[in-house]
Amino acid sequence: MNEKRGSSLMTAAIAGGLIGSLLTAALLIFAMPEYLSSRIVRQGMLANPNILSETVDALRDQQYAPVLASNRRALETPFGSSWKGAEKPEVTLVEFYDYACPYCKASNPSVDRLLREDPGLRIVYRELPILGPDSVVAARLALQASKQGRFGQFHDTLWKAGRPAPQTIAVAAQAAGIPAQPVKDPAIEAELKSNFQLAGQLGATGTPVFIVGDRVMNGAVGYEALKKAIADVRAKG
Repeated sequence: MNEKRGSSLMTAAIAGGLIGSLLTAALLIFAMPEYLSSRIVRQGMLANPNILSETVDALRDQQYAPVLASNRRALETPFGSSWKGAEKPEVTLVEFYDYACPYCKASNPSVDRLLREDPGLRIVYRELPILGPDSVVAARLALQASKQGRFGQFHDTLWKAGRPAPQTIAVAAQAAGIPAQPVKDPAIEAELKSNFQLAGQLGATGTPVFIVGDRVMNGAVGYEALKKAIADVRAKG
């Protein structure tokens, strides 16, 4: 008799526990949706911290999409020979850079690797000399070399020679077969002015700035981020 009674009590306790749990869950669902949803969001973010950065990226893409749409041709059309890669590109990656910027220099191996691996990729280089007079001289000479179809010679030589200075700039100019002092050229000045305006509209906080599709990326984001952005453009068709 006592054994039967004990079994009944245990069954009741279990049932009571289940009912209590169900009532608690119902209370949370129907009476406290804000609390529950915030907990879910918080737990999701703790489990996957990338959610926050991905959300920020998506919001930034939405913010700059109209600017990119209205300036796409200006961004992706290179000045002279200031480009590398595919003549008929599937995807175009734009880089705003300064020859004196260490983060631009650090990004070069990633950009070169992408070019080697992806025959459908074009890189368009846009001068954004923000780090002093030597940067401005280097940018003007790069554009001068670009007008003569020798951008690559100047660009690659200066990166190897070191930070822009009279000596390193002279080495790059010699490699490109141009004078070591910039000439007055309205087309070059117009290009620099346009680059500063475009970078400002796209929220540039420094160099480098990369643009591919509807994505604007400030800083040395690295090979994987650039490769993913390029893949995302292809995925959208």
